[in-house]
Amino acid sequence: MVNIGNMYGPNFSFLGVPQCDLDNPATYRDADVIIIGAPIDSGTSHRSGAKFGPQAIRMGDYLPHDGERPHLSLRIDGLKELKVFDAGDLLMPPGNLEESLKVLRAATEKISRAGAISVILGGDHSIASADVAGIADHRGFGKISMVHFDAHADTGDLQFGALVG
Repeated sequence: MVNIGNMYGPNFSFLGVPQCDLDNPATYRDADVIIIGAPIDSGTSHRSGAKFGPQAIRMGDYLPHDGERPHLSLRIDGLKELKVFDAGDLLMPPGNLEESLKVLRAATEKISRAGAISVILGGDHSIASADVAGIADHRGFGKISMVHFDAHADTGDLQFGALVG
């Protein structure tokens, strides 16, 4: 299901948190949060490159990747208070958006069934529906919420007869 490490670039985890393997539940037992990369750009219109997003996000912090980020005022460190793991990038079938979204949906369902919260590093805008659907497959549709950071809301008119791609 996953590539241990990152599909594009050097192998290191988000902020230095421990790595895990979604195919081996013992590596993420009692996890609170599991981070996965979704290196997809098959749903992008006109420009490719979003598949490098997970790696860029992991590399983006200028501070040491030491698994610590204490909040200066609150004096707590979410990376220490919670059991946070990085499962690396999902192995996505190249150029096949439909199958890639199935892989992502299965991964978020697996994480939800393990009792953890999914944090997905994308990838293009097509991943949001699969993220939520996988969790809803476990928790029930209409019973979950999502925080989605994106450059735009993807609420425009259809392009080329499809909502994504």
